[in-house]
Amino acid sequence: MHPWSVGDVAERFDLPTNVLRHWESVGLLRPERDAAGRRRYGEADVVRIAIIQRSKLAGMTLEQIAVLLDDGRSGRHEVLHAHLDDLDKRMLEMQRSREMTEHALRCRAHDIMTCPRFRAGVEDVLARF
Repeated sequence: MHPWSVGDVAERFDLPTNVLRHWESVGLLRPERDAAGRRRYGEADVVRIAIIQRSKLAGMTLEQIAVLLDDGRSGRHEVLHAHLDDLDKRMLEMQRSREMTEHALRCRAHDIMTCPRFRAGVEDVLARF
């Protein structure tokens, strides 16, 4: 497999090149350089970029991703457990939002705010006041 340029990789992943350079500056990527000093991304780099993208979409910070990708870093399990807890909380919130939205679609109330079943979907949030 031939190494790819920063432009090739950025285009394939639909990312600006400065994002790839930033990820390199914070230590997430370490592409090889050719004789002219240009970045050359290999298969392992491309896999790392896919992992970074998926992890960012799932809400991980770059610092958490650095821990995930560094096999010698201490605290990996703690970071990953904390991320799983965060995912569980976000998934629960998304499910509640989905249920509320589905109810709003079916509800016959003219003003959704007056529908007691719709309002019940936010009682846990209102309980904070």
